[in-house]
Amino acid sequence: MKYLVIKRVIDFTGALIGIILLSPVLIITALLIKLTSKGPIFYKSKRVGKDGKLFTMLKFRTMHVNADSIGPKLTYRNDPRITKIGRYLRQLKIDELPQLFNVLKGEMSLVGPRPEDPKYIVHYSEKQKEILSIKPGITGLAQLKYINIESMLDHKNLSETYVEEIIPEKYKLNREYLNNASFSLDLKIMLNTIFSIFKTKHKI
Repeated sequence: MKYLVIKRVIDFTGALIGIILLSPVLIITALLIKLTSKGPIFYKSKRVGKDGKLFTMLKFRTMHVNADSIGPKLTYRNDPRITKIGRYLRQLKIDELPQLFNVLKGEMSLVGPRPEDPKYIVHYSEKQKEILSIKPGITGLAQLKYINIESMLDHKNLSETYVEEIIPEKYKLNREYLNNASFSLDLKIMLNTIFSIFKTKHKI
């Protein structure tokens, strides 16, 4: 319980500081999205949070408007629905920065299992649903392994590959995090996420 209280304080403080320090990046990104493609700045999607509660997760929009209605929920290699600026935002993970507001609200944590789309939660076994006992995070062990998940997926059999191959692997990593959660592990994950984004091979 003490760990969770301190983790919440760290999450709130870290998110607030992050929003303040990264405000120039947030503003410039918002302007670029608005100037280069039609549609809203943010992409809002329902995700499953702690204890199975739904919340609205924020991301910078990186795809053309109504992309969900003209293709699958998942993105895949060379997905034509992604905008030109969106490819850069995804590569640098800048599109994920608005989730700092989700952390501030207490819906997410800086580190934890990635929040899943309700469409795929229905494929979870009862054992896999144990992961929903903690808050989802912006980054985590599974996110590190699948940081460039789009490059691993083809349009063909996209959903089947995700459900049958990737979800079980994500569960193993999320279970590992759940069993070993600590401040030192959180710090290690956050630092390795930064290194991975900039494509370094350094590991802590």
